[in-house]
Amino acid sequence: DVQLQASGGGLVQAGGSLRLSCATSGFTFDDYAIGWFRQAPGKEREGVWCISTTGRATSYRYSQKGRFTISRDNAKNTVYLEMNNLKPEDTAVYYCGAIPRSQCPTFFTPGTGWGQGTQVTVSS
Repeated sequence: DVQLQASGGGLVQAGGSLRLSCATSGFTFDDYAIGWFRQAPGKEREGVWCISTTGRATSYRYSQKGRFTISRDNAKNTVYLEMNNLKPEDTAVYYCGAIPRSQCPTFFTPGTGWGQGTQVTVSS
């Protein structure tokens, strides 16, 4: 089974930083793009970043460019999301999903295998 588990969330003050990790199993990691998305209470899911099999990053939210960085470690089957200068509007549960293609889609897709997510709370 395709399984991904996000971790690393927490409570931070505005302007702070967090590094999220996405541990994966059950599929050939090198063959999948991996995406991060988030969902705040009462809001729809929204794409954050995606990384292709070759490490090319795609942002789905202009407001995150320059603040968030996505990376992948193929040796560890893990994807990371480095989040800096966090804002209260970044508060959400963050998930990672496996996308069965080498390149990230132009439009956000949640992919498959995402688990419970990790809570990120940014206080003002």
